[in-house]
Amino acid sequence: MKTNKLSELTLEELHKEKNKLKGVVIGFGIVMLLACGGLLFLIIKNQNFALFAVIPGCMLTLLPSFIRLGQLNTEIKSRNSN
Repeated sequence: MKTNKLSELTLEELHKEKNKLKGVVIGFGIVMLLACGGLLFLIIKNQNFALFAVIPGCMLTLLPSFIRLGQLNTEIKSRNSN
């Protein structure tokens, strides 16, 4: 996999990557909410409350994407201020 340091990318490439990552995060977020809703339904229906521990674990899978998005926003803001 090709890794790009943010400092080596142009401002246009940063914006393109930010928009692409934002779309991915929104898409995965919607799918994750639907999956967690289905899991909540199963938890209530089957009275298996031990499955509640899975829901925060599912949400943690989006954390690296949010971190990368924050790095992109920081790099774009630093370049716009110069």
